[in-house]
Amino acid sequence: MVSSALTSKRPFFTESPERAFRAFLKKKLDYLSEHSRVDVNRAFVFAERHHRGQSRASGEAYIFHPLEVAETLAELQLDSHTLIAALLHDVVEDTDATLDQVSDFFGSDVALLVDGVSKIGQISFESREQAEAENFRKMIMAMSQDVRVMIVKLADRLHNMRTLGILRLDKRKRISKQTLEIYAPIAERLGLYHWARELQDLCFQHLYPKRHSVLREAIQDRQGNRKRVVEKLKKSIRETLNATGLEGFEVKGRRKTVFSIYKKMQKKKRSFEELHDIYGFRIIVRDFDECYRVLGIIHNTYKPIPGRFSDYIAIPKANGYQSLHTVVFGPLGNNIEVQIRTSEMDHIAEAGVAAHWVYKADEQVSDNSNHLARQWLLDLLDPAHQTENAVEFLEHLKTDLYPDEVYVFTPKGDIKKLPRGSTALDFAYAVHTDVGMHCNGARINLTLASLPTVLQNGDSVEIITSKTAWPTTAWLNYTVTAKARTQIRNYLKQQTREDALKLGKRLLAGATKQRLFGRRKIPASVQSRLLKEFGLQSWSDLLVDIGLGKRLPDLVARQVALLREGKNEISDLDAEALVIKGSEGLPLTYSKCCYPIPGDSIVGAFTAGHGLAVHTSDCPNFAELSKHPENCLLVDWDDELNQQFTVKLMVRLENITGAFAQVASAIAENDSNINHVDLHEGSDNYKQIDFLVEVKDRVHLARIIKAIRRSGSVERVARQKG
Repeated sequence: MVSSALTSKRPFFTESPERAFRAFLKKKLDYLSEHSRVDVNRAFVFAERHHRGQSRASGEAYIFHPLEVAETLAELQLDSHTLIAALLHDVVEDTDATLDQVSDFFGSDVALLVDGVSKIGQISFESREQAEAENFRKMIMAMSQDVRVMIVKLADRLHNMRTLGILRLDKRKRISKQTLEIYAPIAERLGLYHWARELQDLCFQHLYPKRHSVLREAIQDRQGNRKRVVEKLKKSIRETLNATGLEGFEVKGRRKTVFSIYKKMQKKKRSFEELHDIYGFRIIVRDFDECYRVLGIIHNTYKPIPGRFSDYIAIPKANGYQSLHTVVFGPLGNNIEVQIRTSEMDHIAEAGVAAHWVYKADEQVSDNSNHLARQWLLDLLDPAHQTENAVEFLEHLKTDLYPDEVYVFTPKGDIKKLPRGSTALDFAYAVHTDVGMHCNGARINLTLASLPTVLQNGDSVEIITSKTAWPTTAWLNYTVTAKARTQIRNYLKQQTREDALKLGKRLLAGATKQRLFGRRKIPASVQSRLLKEFGLQSWSDLLVDIGLGKRLPDLVARQVALLREGKNEISDLDAEALVIKGSEGLPLTYSKCCYPIPGDSIVGAFTAGHGLAVHTSDCPNFAELSKHPENCLLVDWDDELNQQFTVKLMVRLENITGAFAQVASAIAENDSNINHVDLHEGSDNYKQIDFLVEVKDRVHLARIIKAIRRSGSVERVARQKG
């Protein structure tokens, strides 16, 4: 558990930077050679000189921040280059020092680390979100070359979080949210669990200060009794192991953090008083074989809880973490979480990837450090190279940072690690991009299965491919991995350009016809001037932008009207009315607030970057959009539509056996599929179920509603909008 921690562990202004560094050199760096200590001293002098006169928001001299970062890294006994990079990590970004100077004075290895942590400069971004995403992608790219880039950045973020209390509330919450979503999970992914737990607690403290305070006090009130229980359980485990003749082992009790207890309360939907704490213990043994021997002893002595055993020794985590995990029913009536590992495994578990960068006398560091995170980075950097949108990449990253994983097998017995919730389609892309692009089915444990099937631990998966199979927009609904989603989006974007070009041409034709009183031709000279003004290469690029909603057709037509000349009329645009054919491609979407279907009166609204969104004319959300008529467009359905559309139904029915089955049968018997179900428990003997079902048009929908009403248990059924 982390204490208040709203201020740095070093009191502000109590000592000079030079004195603080001498203490650091004496107490924390005795593991380094004399030569390395001299290099670290040179780095401090360089950093102190360039940061001189700068201060943090607290008023403290700025140099204390990089010094604290270096101290945090020294606690893990990292090599001198990492410590030097920590001392210099802000000089290029915040002072007049250059990266070339860093490279000349301290070597290219240090310069690579400093550059990886530094933000992108001299580039203007449209938003803070885009700037943060671009900087993070740059750091991830540097991390692929050297994992220490992220280790330095995590230590930097840890000290910033420890001193966050001096900032405004909105900044504290923004930084804490980002840290909880990205940095803490990365620390976990790299095996730096101690840092991850502290970051999570600090984020929780700043995001929900009242909840953190109340829960911390409740834990402290229970702490005395808890210590007695832990000691009794440790004694019981020791006696059990001693009785078998086991020697050289160690039993440690593990404290849970405020944040982990809060998450458990949320997951189980229980109050703190109702929560039966799972006591955590770690048994450290001498070698690999003893791990399994101790597991057998524990399971023979205490009843194991079904489904709560994990073997991370046989199948290590992506960061190299190895341990046996089990939960047993303890002698005092409590559930006990037991982790069993060797001393070496315990060292890796505490320091993660950083454990492979510890200082060695010859200044050589283990090549295994990059290997531990390499597979995750390769998967991560695949979308990093292929998506142009850094914000989209950041969303992919968040998806891949969830710690829960499933382990599945290829037909040859190779293991694939995927995020929990991954489907057979995710697995196909994990095997190879080409396999994913052409997959049309799967065999899971030798049984035919569909691509949306969610995978479970231990599944054996074989992908069935076809040269005629290609991604569709529906695939995005049942993929979770960054690699799969990026490959699908990239393919759809290529297909979408043609759709956007056609839609943009039709939209501009209608707007131009209205502005030019029926004239439909735009002179080449006007086209050229427009393209130059917009910074585009071709007229097709402009039409694609209009089709995607990045430019409003009425505004472009207005500029055409102002620029129009009477010569070289070569571009003929058909001013046909915009008719919805149901398959215009991604530039046209059907709004999920009202779920329009053929037969509804509909309108279109442009949203920048998302094209044309179709709403029903009575949609509550369209009332706000209609305040900007220049963004709206009248649209209509094509007479020969032949596809399925999604509609939302609310069904209120009695809470009796078989009621749901009757409704589901009524829907299926009327040639419709159920895409999604939401259940809402009522306070009386009724429940409300929201269905997303597929229909062809309003006539088809009316037939389904009529069939549902005939079910004896149904009190009410209605279409839902808004």
